[in-house]
Amino acid sequence: MTIDGKPDCNLDRTSLIKMFEDSFRNHWNYTALTDYNGPSYKYSEVAEQVAKLHIVLEKAGIQKGDKVALCGKNFSNWGISFLAVLTYGAIPVPILNDFKPDNIHIIVNHSEAKLLLVGDIVWSGLNPEKMPEIIGVIIMTDFSCPFSRNELLSSAVNDMDKNFMEKYPNGFTPSCVVYDEETDMDAMAILNYTSGTTSDPKGVMIPYRALLINMKFACKNIPLQHNHTVVSILPMAHMFGLAFQLMFELLLGSSVCYLVKMPSPKVIFEAFGKMKPKVVIAVPLVIEKVIKTKIFPVVNKPLMKIATNVPVLRQIICKSIKKKIIDAFGGEMSVLIVGGAALNVEVEKFLRKIKFPYTVGYGTTECAPLIAYSDWEDYKQGSCGVFIPGTQVDIFSSDKTREVGEILVKGPNVMLGYYKNPNATRDVIDPEGWYHTGDMGLIDKDGNIYIKGRCKNMILGPSGQNIYPEEIEDHLDNMPYVVESLIVERNHKLVALVLPDRDAAYSEGLKDEDIEKHLEENRKTLNELLPTYSQVSEIEIRKEPFERTPKKSIRRFLYK
Repeated sequence: MTIDGKPDCNLDRTSLIKMFEDSFRNHWNYTALTDYNGPSYKYSEVAEQVAKLHIVLEKAGIQKGDKVALCGKNFSNWGISFLAVLTYGAIPVPILNDFKPDNIHIIVNHSEAKLLLVGDIVWSGLNPEKMPEIIGVIIMTDFSCPFSRNELLSSAVNDMDKNFMEKYPNGFTPSCVVYDEETDMDAMAILNYTSGTTSDPKGVMIPYRALLINMKFACKNIPLQHNHTVVSILPMAHMFGLAFQLMFELLLGSSVCYLVKMPSPKVIFEAFGKMKPKVVIAVPLVIEKVIKTKIFPVVNKPLMKIATNVPVLRQIICKSIKKKIIDAFGGEMSVLIVGGAALNVEVEKFLRKIKFPYTVGYGTTECAPLIAYSDWEDYKQGSCGVFIPGTQVDIFSSDKTREVGEILVKGPNVMLGYYKNPNATRDVIDPEGWYHTGDMGLIDKDGNIYIKGRCKNMILGPSGQNIYPEEIEDHLDNMPYVVESLIVERNHKLVALVLPDRDAAYSEGLKDEDIEKHLEENRKTLNELLPTYSQVSEIEIRKEPFERTPKKSIRRFLYK
């Protein structure tokens, strides 16, 4: 079911919810979601479970516009739960399952969620008494209800199948899939938290209009069709993974395969080999790992370098290497789409040299997430594409003679603001509606955006998670024998640069060796407070204080 070679998707719709309704009806017998080495679900089965959850939400008293939190590992039932909440008209609040229990409690409470849908492993560490406003908990693994403050919720879950059969006595058919469309495209559709490891979490209020422009652009421009599968290696609680490894595919009639396990390189490439995706959507770390571990050791051998200087041999070698990389991703990949961060310069030059089909996009959670993208055949090396139609992008610099400045975005893809945080909203959205990304860059004459650095200090985690070094530093700076610290990324690992409080240590009779031991204990204690993806791998002790700006801020760029 394609139109002019494009996937079957009604781009004339002005309602995202109605687009999902169309897709469930039109792709009834296609596979929608798969758990790797586990069960698969057709669109008909997903639609049926969504309908059951709609009945549960309604009977439990959840109103349209209420928040419903979701926290668990990537698997099919997470996707089903999200779709059920969204198409019901409630507001999903995705939470990274890597967060510690107390962080999850904070986000659930801050979001004012009425209900929590959670994975069984995450649930085992939570305390419902620390989430006093929720009416109960539903386990996404089997849709059971282990905790309830509301008898209506308990009975709705227990009688789920019975209530479903009463509502659809003649069976559940495509015509039964009917969802209420959005009445206000400026209303909040998703509340997505970009941080949660402090008592002041930041929730991005994403409106329906932002989701709609992202999804329509993706459906029109990313070469995916209804018989294609995407292997999901990004966290669905992050906007990049949610938009492009769940929502986008299910609007097209494509399918998504979830790894379920931790996305280790071994599991990732086993899944690629089995599922043979046509399109691979990933963060830079995945492609960089393939090239740096499997390709560079071969091409950097002396004889190989000599051979590549011979034009005829260079062409043969490049073609062979290109095939080897494609084979690593399952052998049928037509394009690699990289997002979340820029590719390593050396890796990108190499991909260009062998004419590898790749492109790099640019976005933020605050833009749901897309700001810029180009098809791989039009992509300019070093850029992150051109800004998507319907949006405006500008460069702001206080020095008018400079081309490089802060990237500003304006348009329907921009968030409403940060939930219950007007000060933070004013910091990034100016009175004219421009969203200040915090990223430094420039735009060439053809509209290509080039990122030159970050105003923000955010670090991208191994699977696309946002890591905010200041939050980690706040914890570490309060630990014994620490004057101040700086978190940096080195070789995809977090390192803590620490200026120790030697005066305090010496006054207590400690020697330098003792200080090292105490700081290592600090590191272990710190990691107990942090999600796995943001844990510190080592402590590097400094002898001199950090260099500072006139405003007394550490000059971070000197230590990266």
